[in-house]
Amino acid sequence: MRKSHPVRRAVLAGAATVSGIVLLLSLKPASDPGSAQAAGGQFPPAAAGQAPQGGVNGAVTGDAAQTQYGAVQVRLTMSGGKITQAEAVQAPKGGRSDQITASSVPRLNQAAVAAQSADIDAVSGATYTSAGYKKSLQSALDKAKASAGGAQGSGNAQTVTGDVAQTQYGPVQVRITVAGGKITKAEAVQAPKGGRSDQITSASVPRLNQAAVAAGSAEIDAVSGATYTSAGYKKSLQSALDKAPAGGGSSQAAGSGGGQAQTRTLTGSVAQTQYGPVQVRITVAGGKITKAEAVQAPKGGRSDQITSASVPRLNQAAVAAGNAQIDAVSGATYTSAGYKQSLQSALDQAGG
Repeated sequence: MRKSHPVRRAVLAGAATVSGIVLLLSLKPASDPGSAQAAGGQFPPAAAGQAPQGGVNGAVTGDAAQTQYGAVQVRLTMSGGKITQAEAVQAPKGGRSDQITASSVPRLNQAAVAAQSADIDAVSGATYTSAGYKKSLQSALDKAKASAGGAQGSGNAQTVTGDVAQTQYGPVQVRITVAGGKITKAEAVQAPKGGRSDQITSASVPRLNQAAVAAGSAEIDAVSGATYTSAGYKKSLQSALDKAPAGGGSSQAAGSGGGQAQTRTLTGSVAQTQYGPVQVRITVAGGKITKAEAVQAPKGGRSDQITSASVPRLNQAAVAAGNAQIDAVSGATYTSAGYKQSLQSALDQAGG
């Protein structure tokens, strides 16, 4: 009887081992997160989770961000707290800006939906547009977050950023944190700087912050020696309070009706026109516009006459229509267009 050779046994054993390994490797999991993302374009839960939660639905328009080449303003469409669409309702235009805008904005829109946040990369060759886009996008997300917080309950902390208030010495912009219907923190994210402004800002802003928290409203005293900064601070602070959802810290919210017909005052974004800015503030109660007013409108020269004749009619039209689908006033085309744009922004904040 022949004996099995040791070398042959070793070869057979090695072949069996290799076959077993190949068999194990072939049994890979049925679902591969990496391949699923590549095949279906679905983004990981971590990316989607960066959007404001709380079932936010509808359109939210961010503040217009001024850049060296023009304004950038982003509008988001949200469903169930997630960004489903992003678009730039304002972007730099004219000359080479048209080409840069056409190339960069679609990519920024896609990036916003993909990231579900404002943490997106700038588009090469469109640095200023990208920076403005991200700033306005963050503003829209802040508004959505505030709205979500209001829906979940007034005990949740919400961060709301007011509109930029332009002053003689530079912009002022205030951000507040609201919890339990009270301002718990106030800070100036923009303030005049350079030269003597540095000293005035460092001395006045901390006092204005404290006053805002103490008062719980924009009814605060100006700091002596900082008249312009104080005025800008109060204006931006009021804008932030207007954006805060009903019961979420706005001094304008009325709860005396048992919470069934709460009144909210909302200020739209500033709409730049050929003859000057237009900004609309509305009061909403029971889902209807009860009052509309222009807090900014073109002025100086013939603009005074046009504004005084057109704005009251636009205010009446807004209340009557209950939306921004109103007719332009004859002879006030630019003012009417700006009014409607800012009115729509205010309605976006109201969730309508």
